[in-house]
Amino acid sequence: MQTSPVYRHAPFHTFSIILTITLSLGLAVAAVNVSRMQAFLNEQTGNKPLPLFAEWRRLVAELRNASGDEIRLQRVNELFNRRIAFLDDITLWGEADYWATPLETFAKASGDCEDFTIAKYFTLVESGVDPARLRLTYVKARIGGAQSKITQAHMVLTYYATPQAEPLVLDNLIGEIRPASRRPDLLPVFSFNRDGVYVGGAAPAPVERLSRWTNLILRMQAQGYDP
Repeated sequence: MQTSPVYRHAPFHTFSIILTITLSLGLAVAAVNVSRMQAFLNEQTGNKPLPLFAEWRRLVAELRNASGDEIRLQRVNELFNRRIAFLDDITLWGEADYWATPLETFAKASGDCEDFTIAKYFTLVESGVDPARLRLTYVKARIGGAQSKITQAHMVLTYYATPQAEPLVLDNLIGEIRPASRRPDLLPVFSFNRDGVYVGGAAPAPVERLSRWTNLILRMQAQGYDP
């Protein structure tokens, strides 16, 4: 299969990042304070039971023992696409562009494309996927198909199994995980992860330049999830 030229913004080996280590073996994963998480959710929901949060924690624990990334990608993509409803930021937050933390998305049981992508990214990293293989990717999505001239801003999660592999696309609009060559309706603009921001073939810029990302990380830490 021919590798799609889209999404190839920088050499794969530049992706390497290190997260807070909380396990003695395997990949570094997020530091999680479940009590603080539950306290935050109780504040947001009025102590209403939140089955999605419990399902999320069970899934993470289960996937840490998975034998490969394929099952992790499938299960995480399925969880969020099934359990989270799409709502735009204006409706949810009264803002034109708000990046919700996973817990904020759980509390609302809703989010936009960025919220789906953020929740999938951090869940996969915590579940054992090498974060160097993941990017949050802004695209222009052709509305109505690959030949349409009408586009809108959209975000997806992309996964690279190896440095030369065609990336897989995890999207809230389509349940099936597809290789980039089967998503001609998406035109990449830029991508990022904890290691940097990638635009075209330029050297990666510091991710700290994305103020919304910095704000997101600070809120996640306050809520008990330190990525």
